Amino acid sequence: MALALRELGHLETVAAPTLPRLSPAVAPVLHPATGALPVQRRVPSTTDATTTDATDAAVLLERQWSAFFELTIDRERRPIASLLRPPHFEALDRAIELQDLVMAHYDEAAAWTRERHAEYARTSVEQHARRASAIVDVVHEREYALRRQAGYFRLDLYVLPLAEQGAWIVGPHTVILSTTLRDDPDAFRDWFTPVVAALV
Repeated sequence: MALALRELGHLETVAAPTLPRLSPAVAPVLHPATGALPVQRRVPSTTDATTTDATDAAVLLERQWSAFFELTIDRERRPIASLLRPPHFEALDRAIELQDLVMAHYDEAAAWTRERHAEYARTSVEQHARRASAIVDVVHEREYALRRQAGYFRLDLYVLPLAEQGAWIVGPHTVILSTTLRDDPDAFRDWFTPVVAALV
């Protein structure tokens, strides 16, 4: 949902590290009465009298979205209940620019998110055993090489539908994987093996 809002708000370069665009992309919903696209965030010209105000609002939106994204990927701080409760999204009352973005694009972001969750659930049922086996095999290989048990380590993997194959570290224990990396057994093993070697 956070990345869908990022795309709809044209904030693709905000996340650090910068994550690729989503695939499939989030399509803005046309206005039912006029057939027009929703109003997009205005990029001010250098001659615009309100340039400073618009730039300040854009910077605030980027900061607010970044804080929201960091909260959503931190399993220890993430609220149990969603912050995004229509129609007014009161939890964002202190993040007005983000609240405006959510109010403008909630329906299409929510629809896109539901479709991706359904796809993820179907794929997980079909491929869970294979993926779990690959993870266990890599850890066992590392244990064998070290001649000891791995012990405790934590690695939160978030699988997201990104347009590029890869993995991005977004927190101390958190990595975002593209669905294409997750679904490519050889590429996943090539990526995961050195990660386990660094953690164990």
